[in-house]
Amino acid sequence: MTFRYRRWMPEEIAPNVLSWASELDELTRAQAAETAKLPILAGHLALMPDAHLGKGATIGSVIPTESAVIPSAVGVDIGCGMAARRLDLTQDGLPDGLEAWVTQMEATVPAGLGRWHGGASDEALGWFAANPPPPTLDDPGRATAQLGTLGSGNHFIELATDEDSRIWILLHSGSRGGGNKLAGLHTKTARRLHEGLGTRLQDPELAWLQEGTKEFDAYIRDLRWSQAFARENRRLMLAATHRAVETVLGREVATADEVNCHHNFTEREEHAGR
Repeated sequence: MTFRYRRWMPEEIAPNVLSWASELDELTRAQAAETAKLPILAGHLALMPDAHLGKGATIGSVIPTESAVIPSAVGVDIGCGMAARRLDLTQDGLPDGLEAWVTQMEATVPAGLGRWHGGASDEALGWFAANPPPPTLDDPGRATAQLGTLGSGNHFIELATDEDSRIWILLHSGSRGGGNKLAGLHTKTARRLHEGLGTRLQDPELAWLQEGTKEFDAYIRDLRWSQAFARENRRLMLAATHRAVETVLGREVATADEVNCHHNFTEREEHAGR
């Protein structure tokens, strides 16, 4: 028996830009190439298979920077990401229709623009007590009520099946209105600082905050809080969705596996040899 292997090697599509994407439009290529010219770049910019045009930075890109952070590269939904939980359940264990589950979810997890819990849950109040919001968050009460809610746009919750007909809870969400407001605040600050210095950028959305400044420290503080909020938000929705499945089935269902990770985020790293 012969086995043949293929490594998915990146392609250098512009100076300092490596791409793992099989399809890229010209606008996305040009945007990534422009970002790779930033003087704060530390290494190559990497485009992932889902890379596409964004506001400022390319969505689906990994941008290493030296002693600086670009708020718009993180995005307007700080900590947005995916969560999945595999249940000890297969497709044949579900009822023929999921209308009862949908009805249960509508009552449990508010979804849509301007939708959140009528009041903060005990879990949300406990999380906020352990993770006080930053002083820049102007409406912590609303953020508390939004913890454990889905939001709008491309955010979703679904029951999915894998190749073995096993049931997964799959969801996409982030830091809701609070993270959005904090992201906008710091992006405007970065642009204002660059304008004051007379810094010329091809795209003002790529303005950065320099380490060692109060503005940098304030953004990192708010970013970390928003990322923690987003992770907890997804955890609560996984749990609520799991309970909704159990309510419909009338029995307990065990958890078999779980993942909860950001894709709109930044982290401080140290690399050997730099």
